[in-house]
Amino acid sequence: MAEQLKIDRLETGAPRIGLLFNPLGGQARKRELAIRQILTEIPRVIIHEATNAREFKTSIDCLLQADIDLLVIIGGDGTIHATLSHLFATLPPAKWPVLALVPGGTTNMTSLDLGVRGKPEQVLQRLCNYLLKPSESVLVQRAVLRVEQTGSEKIHGMFFAVGLVARGVKFSRSSVKQLGITGSIFTILIMLRSLAGMILGRHQTEWAPAELSITEANGETHKGTYLFALVSVLDRLLLGIRPYWGKAQAPLHVTTVDQQCKHLWRSLWALFSGQGHRLKEQDGYHSCNIHTLELLMDDEYIVDGELYQATSLNGPLRISATEPVTFLVL
Repeated sequence: MAEQLKIDRLETGAPRIGLLFNPLGGQARKRELAIRQILTEIPRVIIHEATNAREFKTSIDCLLQADIDLLVIIGGDGTIHATLSHLFATLPPAKWPVLALVPGGTTNMTSLDLGVRGKPEQVLQRLCNYLLKPSESVLVQRAVLRVEQTGSEKIHGMFFAVGLVARGVKFSRSSVKQLGITGSIFTILIMLRSLAGMILGRHQTEWAPAELSITEANGETHKGTYLFALVSVLDRLLLGIRPYWGKAQAPLHVTTVDQQCKHLWRSLWALFSGQGHRLKEQDGYHSCNIHTLELLMDDEYIVDGELYQATSLNGPLRISATEPVTFLVL
């Protein structure tokens, strides 16, 4: 959780504000003129623009050196993912500024799950109004995923997937994204392509299910071939999808679907609409809430839309939840 002093300065009207703007985000590109206009109206703000990992790190370091109280991020899930990973590598969360997200990307799953609604310039206008007339902050505490494997840097984000979901995102990055499609249409296209992959997966290598060994915190191990496995700290995914139905009080929401699951097509609505409790584990559907788990695999996976590779030669992927991070919801 951010230092109370930073929160107090936010609520009393004297915060130091840093802003990270990724102008290449899907929504940011479409609404760049409106965004730049409102940026001129934000009081006491230090603005940095960045479009790649190196620039993100340099910009964040400069803003942290300015001892800011609020870090505003204009970008999508990938920009937020890069920011979180660098912040965790740099400082303990207690030393962080409060974070505020402005949905400027092609996908904005994290912003939407936190309750941020509207076009980027509308969210920025609410920020201006808040800074000019301070009030009690709407703060949300949320844990973050930590993904680590021997020989690799730690990765931090909000959503992890392997299997057909990861393959659908990989497809979107190579093809659909080049068309400039964003938002719900972009998400629907990814989903349709992933569903097609469920049909083609047994015959095409690029849509093959994932072979995994999953070990939960209690030591229980599941080995098999899965259409997909999801791990997230978000309550809702894109389009409001809620593919989790675990009952335990724990930050990581985990769902797996076996390759040989029964009644897949008639189970999709329950799987995606928050009605997963109707599905049976013996039919190949499993969901739980836990604190940590390990995945042993040789496959690609995604974190917040960014693609990574795991190899069993380096041991298991260890996924855990960090301490809570503080977000200002605009």
